[in-house]
Amino acid sequence: MTEEDKELEILKAKRLAEMEKNLAEQNNQQEHETMLSNSSQNKLLPRDQIIKKLGYRGLEVLSNAESQFPNETKLVVEKLAELIQSGEIDEVLDGGKLLTLFRSVGISVRMENKINVEKDGKFVSISEKFVKQTDDSSFEDDEI
Repeated sequence: MTEEDKELEILKAKRLAEMEKNLAEQNNQQEHETMLSNSSQNKLLPRDQIIKKLGYRGLEVLSNAESQFPNETKLVVEKLAELIQSGEIDEVLDGGKLLTLFRSVGISVRMENKINVEKDGKFVSISEKFVKQTDDSSFEDDEI
């Protein structure tokens, strides 16, 4: 075997050992999560029950609602947890659905908005694009 082959074999062995270690850690973590979920299924806080059912941007909406309307959100969270526990709600709650729910009960949660536009193959915020356009136009005015 050449020296390069030996180095390659050593690297392969290290990578295999690393992969086996990661797999063992993953299995241990799954077993731990299974034990926790079995032992504390009914002991979960209402917020934790809802977090398990949240989908895309759901946690962001929930966090914004909690920071803006803590008392009202607590009531909604408790009722939602009851509905989830009873099985009346079994679908994933994404951010849009959760935002609609809050707004339907009169809680107007404000979300951060950001508009990006493509310029020269890159995405930039629309405010940056406007600033650059005004800078360019003022430069043109100076030349005239």
